[in-house]
Amino acid sequence: MAEVTEAVRAARTATGERRGGPQRWLPYLLLAPSVAYLLIFFASPMIQAFGLAFTSTTGGWGLESVRAMFGDDRFWPAVWTTLILLVVLLPLQFALALAMSMVITSRLRASGFWLYVFLLPLGVSELGAGILWYSIFVEQGWLNTVLQSLGLIDRPVIWLDYREPWRVIGTIVVAEAWRSTSLIVIILVGGLRAIPRDYLEAADVFHAGPWQRMRHVVLPMMRPTIRTALIVRTVLAFEVFATVVALGGTATDVLATQANRAYTEYQDAHLASAYGLVILLVSLVAVGIILVALPTRKERGQ
Repeated sequence: MAEVTEAVRAARTATGERRGGPQRWLPYLLLAPSVAYLLIFFASPMIQAFGLAFTSTTGGWGLESVRAMFGDDRFWPAVWTTLILLVVLLPLQFALALAMSMVITSRLRASGFWLYVFLLPLGVSELGAGILWYSIFVEQGWLNTVLQSLGLIDRPVIWLDYREPWRVIGTIVVAEAWRSTSLIVIILVGGLRAIPRDYLEAADVFHAGPWQRMRHVVLPMMRPTIRTALIVRTVLAFEVFATVVALGGTATDVLATQANRAYTEYQDAHLASAYGLVILLVSLVAVGIILVALPTRKERGQ
């Protein structure tokens, strides 16, 4: 018995579990740089933005900037455009990312090759992607050239016709889907590879079809991963900026472009902070909806 006690004591000492040992503070030391980074570059600017949003140019507290934001003629069109992009992009990118992830994790030959192909857009910046797709959708661009060479159209189509906002929004959706779907693919691939093979083999034993396997095994097991992917994409959707500027110009507004316009053109940091506050609040509401709609098994008490 004494030998067992001595062995346990030696193990605790070796792993740093002894009370007051130096290893006790190691996790906190490792977290300290990240915490400091978040406090300096996220928490501090956020607090300052809150202060700017609820103060006037004279320094007094009030809702002057908030009223100016709601009174802006471009505010509500920017809100609706942002929400439309979110509603269209979220299911579209999730479906594409799931299909791409299934290809990558399949047992098909050269399936690993597609991982590199699908991740290529991640190396392109948001502005670079916007300029690239602008050169494709412009009147004398690549798309019209190909369609005309195939005889599908007689004359160039004006895809970026700012008199038809829906057409411009469609080009933004295509550009954003190409640019950022790869981010969701990375998350979903990790979730697919984390599914124990026992569950998949059990589905094969019971002769489950592809749809049954996806519905009853893959998607339930990937619920936490799917929730994470949707949250990340939702937050980023509210921050879409450079792609909208490149394709929509000044005729198409989202909340992020309005915040930039308030700061650069109007030279009003208070109004820009009010827009930033709206983006934050709407993002939090959307994330809350996702968390409630997709609870994990632990949260459901299972």
